[in-house]
Amino acid sequence: MWNLIGVAVTAVTAQAALFWATRNGTHEQRASGGTGGGPPGAGSFDEVYQGRRIRGSYAAGSWDVTVDGRPLHLMRRADGSYLSMIDHYESHPTPLLATRRAVDELGRTQQLRGTTA
Repeated sequence: MWNLIGVAVTAVTAQAALFWATRNGTHEQRASGGTGGGPPGAGSFDEVYQGRRIRGSYAAGSWDVTVDGRPLHLMRRADGSYLSMIDHYESHPTPLLATRRAVDELGRTQQLRGTTA
């Protein structure tokens, strides 16, 4: 009986540790802002992801991010991660990853509201 409980606790603990490590990235990625996002104040990105043009730049203390020229609002959490108005239930280590997940949620046909740049 105790062996079975020990195995169950070990399995749950291992899965939780794996989830936490992959969700938040490495310590170095969190500290530097990760790849493609750069540290706050020094990074920008401009790429096509899933057929959408995503752009982001850091200026005046916040990220200016667009998807197909329409603004995507990002918020920085106290732990340094980011979330978007589209995917606001999950945090991401960089603005680039938060933008990519928002594009995943939008799919190919939905557009963000707002004016095009």
